[in-house]
Amino acid sequence: MSVREDTEKKVFAYMEKHHMIVPHDRIVAGVSGGADSVCMLFLLLEYARKVPLTLAVVHVNHGIRENAGADAAYVESLCKEYRIPFFLTRADVRKLASEEKRSEEEMGRRIRYDAFRRAAEELGGAVTAVAHNSNDNGETMLFHLFRGSGFGGLGGIWPVRQGAYGKMIRPILCLERSEVEAYLTVRQISWCMDETNNGDDYCRNRIRHNILPYAEREISQGAVRHMCRTAEMLQETEAYLEQQTRQALEQCLVQNKGTGAKYVFETEIFRTFHEVIQKRMIFSVLKRISPESKDIFLVHVQDTLSLMTKEGNHSINLPFGIVARREYGRVIIEQPPSDREGGEIWNGNPVMLPSWTEMMEAPCLCDVGNGEQLEFRIIFGKKAQKVPENRYTKWFDYDKIEEPLMIRARRTGDFFTIAAGTGHMAHKSLKEYMIAEKIPKQLREKIPVISSGSHIVWLVGWRISEYFKVDENTKRILQVKLLQDVENVNVENTKNGG
Repeated sequence: MSVREDTEKKVFAYMEKHHMIVPHDRIVAGVSGGADSVCMLFLLLEYARKVPLTLAVVHVNHGIRENAGADAAYVESLCKEYRIPFFLTRADVRKLASEEKRSEEEMGRRIRYDAFRRAAEELGGAVTAVAHNSNDNGETMLFHLFRGSGFGGLGGIWPVRQGAYGKMIRPILCLERSEVEAYLTVRQISWCMDETNNGDDYCRNRIRHNILPYAEREISQGAVRHMCRTAEMLQETEAYLEQQTRQALEQCLVQNKGTGAKYVFETEIFRTFHEVIQKRMIFSVLKRISPESKDIFLVHVQDTLSLMTKEGNHSINLPFGIVARREYGRVIIEQPPSDREGGEIWNGNPVMLPSWTEMMEAPCLCDVGNGEQLEFRIIFGKKAQKVPENRYTKWFDYDKIEEPLMIRARRTGDFFTIAAGTGHMAHKSLKEYMIAEKIPKQLREKIPVISSGSHIVWLVGWRISEYFKVDENTKRILQVKLLQDVENVNVENTKNGG
């Protein structure tokens, strides 16, 4: 069997093993012009002969390399030749990374994921395909090992991921870099060279150029292949443990109407589980209510775990204002009680929103009760863009938001900024607004509030604050969309307030 036949058979079997594509799927392929992505593109074209699918290509010009424009032109020419829709995104990654105090690597990744999401939406929903290979997987495994990680990280790159951005697949994860280049060479397909991959400026490049070649040469021939087999076993183990953790949480978490807290552990049931599952349960809960899960460490899990065995009432403070406290045989994990003053919470504890970079990568969805959801995402401001006039879709200038955003119920001291005439602004209390708008008392505690401290950004379905409106200087827009109407609100009394 030839190199071409061997490669296609291997990749197609790998895709089918992991159920990556079903007939008539729409696929958005990220193609940089490098060997990996070009190889993936041509393998998908071959797979389309076997399984009917719709293919589109996304290319991102990061504005870092002088010849980046030539790469974009090459990818566009391939798309024209094979009649594939082509989506081009240009961004000054270096400038954005400097402004946001992020690494260029991280910023580039955020922009790519946002480009994938936009293309997928334009196609009416699509699967995203990216071109990681086995060597990338080995680099990722070592990178996570050196920095400290659980099974999820040590398992490296997953062949299929389902997230808020949709389904992402990695069709050539089963191929080593040498196999990729051999396939392209046999088919006489050219590719672009990225000189940034030749240096050791990035941590992953140092692993790629120094550690993995040494391992292959001096420790074990086939080291990458062996690591990828281990990665598969670790991924299977992680999937099993995640399933066990979810089942354990269903047994351990109880309702606590006295506090309104959402995460309440019954300690006697909790202690019946193995310590591995105990730690995973705590970590799972802390991730759900923290805006930056990467800042939740083992020490925070261990401190919370210690409450499960202590006698009497105790409490500990965790990152992002999270409090874990033990009382009467239960351990409660929640946001500080001060954030819950002023009325009963609409759906459990207040929810702190993720960072803007996470919302740029993928929309954030938050349940607000009654089957309703709020969708948050970041988009870059453009003068030509028109502010939505939809009652349930609002735009806000993200750079005007100084304190962390939260979804919660109203509380004492909440206020709007309103136009006071002659270009001036004034504060108006939320209580005064609700009285003036004749919002029934029984509804006032049920309407979600998006706030920055005590400053109301949006009383959902009702009014927004004038202060956070977008203008000609807006660079980052926070788009908030209520996916369903707020129940029981009298539409005749509702005003947009902007």
